[in-house]
Amino acid sequence: MKTILLIEDEKILMDLYTEKFTMAGFKVISAFETKTGLELAKKEKPDLIVLDILLPRENGISFLKQRQENKEIAGIPVIAFSNYDDKETIQEAMKLGAQTYLIKANFTPSQIVEKIKKYLA
Repeated sequence: MKTILLIEDEKILMDLYTEKFTMAGFKVISAFETKTGLELAKKEKPDLIVLDILLPRENGISFLKQRQENKEIAGIPVIAFSNYDDKETIQEAMKLGAQTYLIKANFTPSQIVEKIKKYLA
């Protein structure tokens, strides 16, 4: 079973996506902020990280920078997903190793799950 680390600060979205990913056959571990996300990535070594960009304290860009600096987790693929549709932020996320940047509002949760499945196939 593939494991997804979901880093999302909005509880309602965390619950929704945890349920959707679990129903799709994935194990889901979750964090509400960057620091916990980094700790879980090191401990659990997930197959994929689904990362919100707008997070409290440190944002998703900070997570990507710290991930790149840590050899243990630098190779774990990351999909950024956010409603923050800022061209510079998207470019920075991609430059820092995000596989793609999905705008939440442009997809249904089911479509997000289908995209995640393709990355984990």
